[in-house]
Amino acid sequence: MPPKRHGKSNLPTPLQEGVILKDTEKREWRLGRMIGQGGFGLIYLASPRLDVPVEDSAEHVIKVEYLENGPLFSELKFYQRAAKQEHIKKWMKLKRLTFLGIPFFWGAGQTEHNGKSYRFMVMERLGEDLQSIFERGGRKFSKGTVLQIGVRMLDALEYIHEHEYVHGDIKAGNLLLGYRNPHEVYLADYGLAYRYCPDGNHKEYRENPKKGHNGTIEFTSLDAHKGVAPSRRGDLEILGFCMLQWMCGNLPWDRNLRNPDAVRDAKAKLLDELPDSVTRWAPAGTDCSEIARFLKNASELAYKEKPDYEALKKILLDGLEHKGVCCNGALNFAAAERPPNESAAKHKKVDLPKPVPRQVKDEKGKEFESKDLSYRRRAAVGMKSSQGQDEQMLARLSKQLQNEAPAKTGGKSAGATIDVYRRKLVKISVEDMDRSFMLPSQKGREPQPICNTFWQIEEKSIGNGVTYSEAFQPERFQTSTSTSICSTLESGLHEASGLRKELYQYTMTIIVLFFLILLSVYFL
Repeated sequence: MPPKRHGKSNLPTPLQEGVILKDTEKREWRLGRMIGQGGFGLIYLASPRLDVPVEDSAEHVIKVEYLENGPLFSELKFYQRAAKQEHIKKWMKLKRLTFLGIPFFWGAGQTEHNGKSYRFMVMERLGEDLQSIFERGGRKFSKGTVLQIGVRMLDALEYIHEHEYVHGDIKAGNLLLGYRNPHEVYLADYGLAYRYCPDGNHKEYRENPKKGHNGTIEFTSLDAHKGVAPSRRGDLEILGFCMLQWMCGNLPWDRNLRNPDAVRDAKAKLLDELPDSVTRWAPAGTDCSEIARFLKNASELAYKEKPDYEALKKILLDGLEHKGVCCNGALNFAAAERPPNESAAKHKKVDLPKPVPRQVKDEKGKEFESKDLSYRRRAAVGMKSSQGQDEQMLARLSKQLQNEAPAKTGGKSAGATIDVYRRKLVKISVEDMDRSFMLPSQKGREPQPICNTFWQIEEKSIGNGVTYSEAFQPERFQTSTSTSICSTLESGLHEASGLRKELYQYTMTIIVLFFLILLSVYFL
């Protein structure tokens, strides 16, 4: 016998964490911390392992209520009669389904605590409910996500209906994502589940104003407003109203929720004027044609008529196919998870990871230090050769060299030494020009040469242990693709060409003089 309901159910006194509960199948469960509460009772984490405390990652929960309360009793009877694990697995195999959104039931029992009797039920642990995601995301889901959820709920409702029950309270708050797989959606909370067809005998249509408006007011069916016992068409109407809200953000009767009669009349008007009523209600740019067809199909059912679930699924599947969304694919709540201040988030400064220096090898296999390589690349990519910067650097070197002994500079004056270094700062050879330094290639693009030159910093000692590569630090190298880079490279090239030309002339003169001397000695 079901317990008698005396108004609103009282929440039970919490049980102590770590208590061991034994179900009717003699399985024992260790109680963990409390993670939630509802109108019927409390929810705790649970584990079949009795020797260790229940971890936060536990995959089972236990629902607890006072024995005299009613909601958990109704839910327990539904699972015991219609939703045992072996029944669900058999149905999935028959329908060739890889998933069915009905939580697994593990067991139930009774216990005593401080002189009070408790009823408990062990269930599969689930994740976040869709109502929380809906509210957090601006009260709207994408059309593809709405149709995906609709298809999966139709599979669950067909199973429930074929096992003599209707749910009676479908809403986002009772749809929960999987704990391990957030792309699975489960229809939970069977506290209002009703056995509409016990032993194959459908309940008769009978209006009862005293029982009117039962269920969640904004979604409940037109039959429930009239006090008629829940039916299959009522479940389908409720699902249709939910999908309409998820897609549009609200319902036509949301402002009249305190007036159940006004809500009932608004629902009757919407169903009578389908599909135009849904088209008028939908925001601009929102196509709710599939929802309108779904509601029209459901509202035209007779009270005892069996729905054509395949035809209803086809309506939703056609919409998914048109959107290019897979019905069994991942649920996309990206729109729901958008930050409140999208523009601020879009322009938020982000610290990008710094590239890690690597060692490379040239054609001869010689390894270069990553530090030196970074100097060369930065010089090759762009060195703004500023006249003022160069003169400051050379002036600093000149001052340093003036303080050194003449022997350290080979007997040359500081000015002459600086002039030599000025010419040797950039060393350009014919081979370097041929193999041209190439920028690293990007995906889908060929490597690009930079002005057909290859810059190289010479490692020449300038005294006091200071080398060229240390004296000319990379702070003076800045990335730039301006014309000043190419002009600097060209000027260096012209200077190197002039030096090479003079060296060639001196060499040829010496060779000619050498041959003339040989000829003179031979004839003499």
